[in-house]
Amino acid sequence: MNKLALTLKNPFFTDIKWILSLFLAALFLWGIFLGNVPLRDWDEGTRALIAREIYRTGNWLHPTLWGEPYLLKPPLMDWLIALSYKLGGVQEFTTRLPGAFLSACGVPLLYLVARELFVERVSAIFAASVYLTLLPVVRHGRLAMLDGMINTWFLLLLLCLLKACQAQSYWAIGIGVCLGLITFTKGLLVVPLGAIVLVFILANKTLWLLKSRYFWLGIVLGYAPVLVWYIAQWQHYGATFWHVHFISQGFARISQKVEGNQGSPWYYLLELIKYTFPWLLFWLGGLYLAWRKPLTSWGSLILIGTIGYFTIISMMGTKLPWYIMPVYPFFAIAVAAQLTVFWQYWSRYPKILTISLGFIGVAGLGGCIYFILADPQPVLIIMGMVVSLTMTLAAFKIKQHNRNFIPILLIGMYMALVLLMSSHSWLWELNEAFPVKPVAALIQENTAPGDIIYTSFPYQRPSLDFYSDRKVIPQDEKTLKQLCSTQSYLLLDNSTLAALQLPNQVSLGSAEGFTLARGVGVGNRE
Repeated sequence: MNKLALTLKNPFFTDIKWILSLFLAALFLWGIFLGNVPLRDWDEGTRALIAREIYRTGNWLHPTLWGEPYLLKPPLMDWLIALSYKLGGVQEFTTRLPGAFLSACGVPLLYLVARELFVERVSAIFAASVYLTLLPVVRHGRLAMLDGMINTWFLLLLLCLLKACQAQSYWAIGIGVCLGLITFTKGLLVVPLGAIVLVFILANKTLWLLKSRYFWLGIVLGYAPVLVWYIAQWQHYGATFWHVHFISQGFARISQKVEGNQGSPWYYLLELIKYTFPWLLFWLGGLYLAWRKPLTSWGSLILIGTIGYFTIISMMGTKLPWYIMPVYPFFAIAVAAQLTVFWQYWSRYPKILTISLGFIGVAGLGGCIYFILADPQPVLIIMGMVVSLTMTLAAFKIKQHNRNFIPILLIGMYMALVLLMSSHSWLWELNEAFPVKPVAALIQENTAPGDIIYTSFPYQRPSLDFYSDRKVIPQDEKTLKQLCSTQSYLLLDNSTLAALQLPNQVSLGSAEGFTLARGVGVGNRE
């Protein structure tokens, strides 16, 4: 028994227990009710459409979108979703599963990264737990998008980098492989992330890593499939591929506001402020600690990663909320540094923490009352109660100088996120436009595969294309009026339908404020 007890207390086995516990907690949070809401525009619908065409046609090398070449992004995520379709059918759950699973892997990976950075295990536990309970990380990681998977590849890269810096040079193989995986997932994003790695290597005087044969072996292994795919696209599409993939999709986002996605230079700072409470309260303290100890591995990594990546994305012309995702691992590590200080020295806590957490507790109670009166969803009501109770109890513990406010916050935030992901409100962007499924069902019932639908809705919705299995193209009122006399299907909102003054017999049905009509030139189906 004594021998068994000593074995269980071994640091290696303790790490294994924490890794498994964190992974299972992440897998549950990322996977719970993963398919309970429709796919979101834009990225989710687009990824699903491309993957479904790969699944149906077997054309894995040259992905297409409605039969046309898709040249914007590398295919790794689309391949994984198509494989998921083969195993579990085409549905929301299988669309999101590959990204959600890989994103969840980032939590135990961050624990391992922090174990390399900090002496105390508690710092690694805090870092992984904070990352686990960051709303943007969980939400975007659950979606069929590229950014959660990018974070996992980047964390694996950081782990290999830190291991290699400790004279375990064979870990440098992983650096090259992970750079290849990032490139095969999101193309040019490898440039800023690779730059962060390079600056860290220079700051820590480990330039010898770039001369290591293991590093170059990793580059060969990581980039061999990437190079094969890029050569295949170049041979098939010629210069068009390079122009679309690199210039229109990549470099244009640096200097231009692509598709109207713009924002101020402090856009991402506002994103951080809006969605990272209560951990934002400890972030500045963590940055200050890193500033004071810039020669440590953890201090330099926090400063280089946070300041470097923030600067790059803030200077870009195109602004999108998920571009900030690679900042969150550095954010979690910085918060963990401050939490560790509070855990070890609990004789005095700043009064602002009590006030801030108390205010969030009151806001949580207000949210609970709102959901009771205006939007009575039991899960969200309970979530509001959990947030209010968690913040109030944590504030009370801080006032008592009791360090247990930290596990209270971690457990409470995890429970709140579980409740949110169990509801239909975790993907609130779906409320920005009409529900696609009833409209898609209307289209499928009255049209044939391959038919094109023209709509008065102002922009294209890939999710509607996916569920209807038809291409739905927006048109202005003048063009729709011309199409009325042709053999075309029209999806019209009520005001456009009244303006066009179509005869009643052309209506095929209505759903969610839209009427599906056919032009007067279309004959009846046999």
